Amino acid sequence: MGKGLFITGTGTDIGKTYVTGLIVKCLRDAGMHAGYYKAALSGAERDAAGRLLPGDALHVNEVAGLGETMPHLVSYIYEEAVSPHLAAQRSGMPIDFDKVRRDFHAALTRYDYLTMEGSGGIICPLRWDETQHVVLDDLVKDLGLGTLVIADAGLGTINAVVLTIEHLRAREIPVRGIIFNHCHPGDFMEEDNARMVEEMTQVPVLARVQPGDKALRMGAAELAALYA
Repeated sequence: MGKGLFITGTGTDIGKTYVTGLIVKCLRDAGMHAGYYKAALSGAERDAAGRLLPGDALHVNEVAGLGETMPHLVSYIYEEAVSPHLAAQRSGMPIDFDKVRRDFHAALTRYDYLTMEGSGGIICPLRWDETQHVVLDDLVKDLGLGTLVIADAGLGTINAVVLTIEHLRAREIPVRGIIFNHCHPGDFMEEDNARMVEEMTQVPVLARVQPGDKALRMGAAELAALYA
C-alpha cells in the first residue's frame, strides 16, 4: 500500500493542477513510483466523439508521463464549470463516496506515492442534497490524508493562506507545507507574503513556482517525506 498526500488550494484558478503536475513529475523524475488521483472534476470539455475530457487529470497525466487511463485518474467528470455539488445536481449524477474510497485505495495499491488533487478550495461542496452533505474537507479527513496548500504568491494571499490553514487545523487535518505559485523573483511584496504566512501559521513555504516552470524547485526526497 502506498502513501498519500492531498493537494488543496486557497481557491479556484490559483494553478493547483499546474503545480500538482510538477509535484508528480518531480517524484517520477527521481525514479519514484508516483501517481495521481482526483475524486471529482467539473468544467470538462467534450471531444469530437462527445466524450467528456477531464482537463486537470489529462494535464497531470501528460506532464508527469503517467500513461494512465482516465478511470484510474478521476472518479466523476462533470461538464458544467461550477462547484461539483451543483454540477452533480444538474447532471443527476451525485458522487458516491463508497466508489471514491474504492478508487482511492485502488490507486494506493498501484503507486508508492499517490497525489490526490482537490477541487477548488478546502470548503468546496462535493455533494449537497437530501441524502448527504459532504464538503471536501470531510473527504480528506475520511481518507486520513495530510495536506499541501497551493497559493498564489501575490496580493491577498496572506488572508487566504492563513484562513485555509486555520480551517484545516480546526478539522484536525495535518498541514505539511505551502507552495506559492505565480512567483516573481525579487518581488518585495511576494517575499513579505511568504515571510508573513510562515510567521503567522508556523507552516513552511516549501517551494515557489514561477510562470512557465517545467520543474519543481524542491528536492524529491524532501517532497516524498510529506507523504504518509
